[in-house]
Amino acid sequence: MSDLRFRAVEKAFNKKAVNFEQPNQRPDQYFAVKVFDREKMKRYLPAKVYDSIIDVIDNGKHLDRNIADAVAEGMRIWASEHGVTHYTHWFQPLTGGTAEKHESFIEYNGKGGVMESFSGKVLVQQEPDASSFPNGGIRNTFEARGYTAWDASSPVFIIDDTLCIPTIFISYTGESLDYKAPLLRSLRAINKAAVDVCRFFDPEVKQVKAFLGIEQEYFLVDADLCIARPDLLTTGRTLLGLESAKNQQLDDHYFGSIPQRVISFMAELEIRALKLGIPLKTRHNEAAPGQFELAPIYEECNLAVDHNMLIMSLMQTVAAEHGFRVLLHEKPFRGINGSGKHCNWSLGTDKGSLLFAPGKNESENLRFLTFVVNTLKAVHRHNGLLKASIMSATNTHRLGAAEAPPAIISAFLGTQLSSMLDSLEQSAELASGKGKQGLQFNIPQIPEILVDNTDRNRTSPFAFTGNRFEFRAVGSEANCACSMIVLNTAVAEQLTDFKADVQAKVKAEGLSLQDAVLEVVRTYISECKDIRFEGNGYSEEWKAEAARRGLDCENSAPLLFDRYLAEDSIKMFEAMDVMTRKELYARNEVKWDTYTKKIQIEARVLGDMAMNQVIPVAKQYQTKLLDSIHRMQQVFDAAEASQLTAENLSIVREISKHCSKASEGVEAMVEARKKANRIESERLKAIAYHDEVEYCFEQIRYHLDKLEYLVDDRMWILPKYRELLNI
Repeated sequence: MSDLRFRAVEKAFNKKAVNFEQPNQRPDQYFAVKVFDREKMKRYLPAKVYDSIIDVIDNGKHLDRNIADAVAEGMRIWASEHGVTHYTHWFQPLTGGTAEKHESFIEYNGKGGVMESFSGKVLVQQEPDASSFPNGGIRNTFEARGYTAWDASSPVFIIDDTLCIPTIFISYTGESLDYKAPLLRSLRAINKAAVDVCRFFDPEVKQVKAFLGIEQEYFLVDADLCIARPDLLTTGRTLLGLESAKNQQLDDHYFGSIPQRVISFMAELEIRALKLGIPLKTRHNEAAPGQFELAPIYEECNLAVDHNMLIMSLMQTVAAEHGFRVLLHEKPFRGINGSGKHCNWSLGTDKGSLLFAPGKNESENLRFLTFVVNTLKAVHRHNGLLKASIMSATNTHRLGAAEAPPAIISAFLGTQLSSMLDSLEQSAELASGKGKQGLQFNIPQIPEILVDNTDRNRTSPFAFTGNRFEFRAVGSEANCACSMIVLNTAVAEQLTDFKADVQAKVKAEGLSLQDAVLEVVRTYISECKDIRFEGNGYSEEWKAEAARRGLDCENSAPLLFDRYLAEDSIKMFEAMDVMTRKELYARNEVKWDTYTKKIQIEARVLGDMAMNQVIPVAKQYQTKLLDSIHRMQQVFDAAEASQLTAENLSIVREISKHCSKASEGVEAMVEARKKANRIESERLKAIAYHDEVEYCFEQIRYHLDKLEYLVDDRMWILPKYRELLNI
C-alpha cells in the first residue's frame, strides 16, 4: 500500500467517535431556540405589529412596509441576546445551493462612534449582484442590479453570529432568479385552485396548503480517505474503482446497528437542527454500506424546502467536525444504491382535513377520489415535464438502479385503490372488498374507504402511500423546490380545468353538483389510466409498454430539459402565474450550462487521474515486473526462466494493453471536449457533452479498473471501495 493511501486508511480506521457538548434540556425545551418564531414574535413585537405579521403569514395578506421597522427592531433585540452581530439575506439561486452576504449591525452614531441598528428597509430588501449568479442571459455582466426580498412566511433563524433572513431573489427587471419565488407562486396557485374545488364539498374552506416531508439519503466517507480521492473531492462521486467484494448483497447494513462515529455525528446534527426548528424525526442505516437517511416531521411545503436546504448545509459542517465528508451525489459508488430524496407531498385544508385521506362520509370520500384522480391526471398530462424537473447530470446515474425508480414517470396506487378506480370507470356500482379493506359502496352513496392496507412499490416514481403521494425520483443533492414547482403547478392547472368541466356539465346537462363531479371523475379515470402501473418498473417489458402508452421514455437530460419549453408547459406556467416564457427560457439556459460544466469537470478529473495517478503507477509496477523477469533470465536457463516468468509476462502485456487503451480514451475524450466547447448554443453543447464526452467515461473507466485489479495493492495510491465504504 502506498504511503499516502496507508496514512489515510490508518487515520480513518483509528478515529473514535467525537464527544460534543450536549444540552441539559429535553428536545422540546430547546426546539426552535434559534428561530424567531411566533412565540418570539409575540414577546418582542408590539401587539398590533404581531397581529399584522401573523395575518401575512397565515392568510397571505400583503406585507405593509410601515410595520417593517418595528419587526426589524424586535428581531435585532432578540438576536443580540444570542450574541448575533451580523445579518444576511439567505436565498436560493439557480446554483442549486444557498447564498448569503453578511452585513454587520453597526452604523455610525454621528458622534465619531458606532451603534447597532437594523431597519425595516434592510430587512425587507437588499441588492446582491444579479449577474454573478446563473441567470440564463436575463442579466448581462455589466448589468449587476438584482434584489432579494424577505419571505415573511419562513421564519428567520440564527447560524453562529448571523441572523439569516429567508428571501426570494429577482432581477432588476422583475424575473425570478431563484427557486423560492416560483415555488411561492405555485403554492398560491394550488391554494386557489384547490379551495375552489373543495368548496364543491364544503363552502366554508378558506385555504389549502401543500405539505411536504423530505426523506434525505446520504453517504458518509472518512474525510482523510476522501481527500486522497480527487474524484470524490471534486465531483462527489468515484469516476473509477473496482466494486468491493462485499457491498450490500447480504442486506446486513440496512436498519443495522449505527456505527458509533456515525451516531455521534447524527446526534449532534439532530441537536443543531432542532435548535433551528427543523423537526428531525428519523435516522437509520440505508441499504448501501456507508449510506444513511434522515427524515423530519412533515411541514408546510415552502418551509420544508427551506429546512432541507439548511439541513444539507448543516450536515456538511457537522460532518467535518466529526472527521467525515457528506456525499450528497446521487451515485457516489458503482454497484450499490444511490441516494435520493423521497418527497412525501400532500394537501390539507384550513379545517384540518387531508385531501388525500379517505373520509368518514360520502362527501369526504367523493372529495378524496376527486383529488386523487385529478393528481393522476396532472401527472399523466405532464409526465415528461415532471421527469425533467428531477433530471440532472448527477441524478441520471441513480435512476433505474437498485431502489431508485426508473426514468419513466408512472403512478402506483396499490391493489385496493386501483381496483376501486377501475370499477368506478366501468360502473356506478362497485363490488365489495374483503376483510380489513372494508370497501363497499354504491355510487353516489359512498361510505368510509380504507386504502392503507396495500403493499409499496419501490420501483414507482410516484406512489400513493395512504394519505399522500411519495415522489421518489428526486435526487439527493437537488433543491426539492424544482420538482415541487412543477407538481404544484400541474395539479393547480388540472384542478382549475376540473372546476370548469364540472360547472359546464351542471349547466349543459342539468346534473346535480355531486353527479357532475362523479361523471367528470369517471371520465378522468379513463383518460389518465396509462399513467397507472402496479408492476416492476425495472423490467424491459415495462419500458416497451410505457412507450406504447405514450409516456415519456427519453433519458437524456439535455433533451429532457426541452419539456420546459413545450408550448403546453409554457401555457401552464403562464396561466397559473408561476413563471413567464422568458423565465423558462432563461432557466433552461442555466440547466444546459450547468449540465455541460458538471460533465466537463468530471472529464477533466477523470483524465487527470488516469494520466497522472493510475497509468504512472501501473507502468511503475510494469517496470518492476520486467526487472524481475530480467533477473530471472539471468539466473535460470532459458526453458526454466520462460516457465517462471510466463505469468509476469502475461500481466505486463495486460498492463500495457489497458494503459494504452485508457490513454487513447482520454485523448478521444479531450478531443470531444474541445469540439463541444466550440458550440455556441448551450443546448447543443450540453447534448454534445452527453453524447460525445460522457460517452468516453465508461471506456476509460473499464481499463482503469482493470489496472486496479492487476497492480500490486502495495503500490496503488487511491483508497479503494473496501476502505471508503467501511466506517
